[in-house]
Amino acid sequence: MAKSSKATQKGGSAVSPLAPKAFPKLPPLAGVRLSTTAAGVRYAQRTDVLLALLAPGTQVAGVFTTSRTASAPVLWCQANLKGGEANNRQARVLVVNSGNANAFTGRIGQEGVRAIAEEAAAVARCRASEVFMASTGVIGEPLPEQKIVKVLSRLVGEGAAGNWRAAADAIMTTDTYAKGATATAMIDGVKVTINGIAKGSGMIAPDMATMLSFVFTDANLPASVLQECLSAGVGPSFNSITVDSDTSTSDTLMLFATAKGGKHTAIAKASDKKLTEFRRALDGVLLDLALQVVKDGEGAHKLVRIEVSGAETDAAAKRIGMSIANSPLVKTAIAAGDANWGRVVMAVGKAGEAADRDKLKISFGNHVVAEKGMRAAKYSEAAATKAVSGREVVIAVDIGLGQGKARVWTCDLTHAYIDINGSYRS
Repeated sequence: MAKSSKATQKGGSAVSPLAPKAFPKLPPLAGVRLSTTAAGVRYAQRTDVLLALLAPGTQVAGVFTTSRTASAPVLWCQANLKGGEANNRQARVLVVNSGNANAFTGRIGQEGVRAIAEEAAAVARCRASEVFMASTGVIGEPLPEQKIVKVLSRLVGEGAAGNWRAAADAIMTTDTYAKGATATAMIDGVKVTINGIAKGSGMIAPDMATMLSFVFTDANLPASVLQECLSAGVGPSFNSITVDSDTSTSDTLMLFATAKGGKHTAIAKASDKKLTEFRRALDGVLLDLALQVVKDGEGAHKLVRIEVSGAETDAAAKRIGMSIANSPLVKTAIAAGDANWGRVVMAVGKAGEAADRDKLKISFGNHVVAEKGMRAAKYSEAAATKAVSGREVVIAVDIGLGQGKARVWTCDLTHAYIDINGSYRS
């Protein structure tokens, strides 16, 4: 049964009006067993630890925050990936906790990560370098790692193949709904499956990937191929969204391949044409999850798509698009259904990219609001207002100088964002 906008999630917040009608049906995936529990990391009786037990030989790739104050789990994962061979980086266990980011916790935070990794390795009978971790929640609070350590043995024993919804629930913080996506693809005539989950609602302006997202496939692909596919797929998906312009200390996106699905031809390069359908499906899963994050932006009521064309380069178009998407003035106007196109003009001008007043054209939906250096001759306040009043809003900007283009997404900015973040630690 679909949830209404008045429904609540586990933390008590109203479910976003942009939420999907239901969590998708993610099928069991060979080589992945999932288990969750309430360990009391921050709140009592709230599911807050996820463990994924992966088949021996599972290959792994990842992209992470570029924050200079990255969390201890991020640093651990990056070190593990750098330490393995490019074509054979293996993972056996993924441990994720919510409620505490284990960021800016100094040596204590690093020691906590190692304690969890060593215990997980012991109970899963693997190397600590095959254990990957992620944490999300409050920054600067010491992680009570022993609460996690003591549940790991039980979680390894309780893993089940179909616990995708429980897994997505366990990693939420201020999220109002669980996020998941699935797709299938053919690799040289053999069907493989891709399942993914994500969390994210605030502190969303990725500069690598997303807040936390974990994608799994039963395809047989080496780590180097996974890494190339993931690094390429993140650009038009997670790196093209923003909620509040703030890049998290904990952003982590990981891709695991168990090789336990149908037996297909060996793939040695990401450019292999046999991988075309898989890459398209993976990109679709990444975009699906990224857009679910934006739709769950803290306090959001509207999804905003910004299309930029005519810039000098694609990179310039992306910077202009993000300037618009991150503008509090643009976002609050959209929240109020105010067709204040002058704020878009402002955001284009401050982006630091080439722009010409007389060549610039701005549209809200299909209605042109500004062109030729001034308000459009056929401007209609009623039409412009209608274009920014629905649940989904499209802003198109033609710079008129070149062939560069980009598409980015954001959400509106409402007073609820202040309510959520003003009391986040209380």
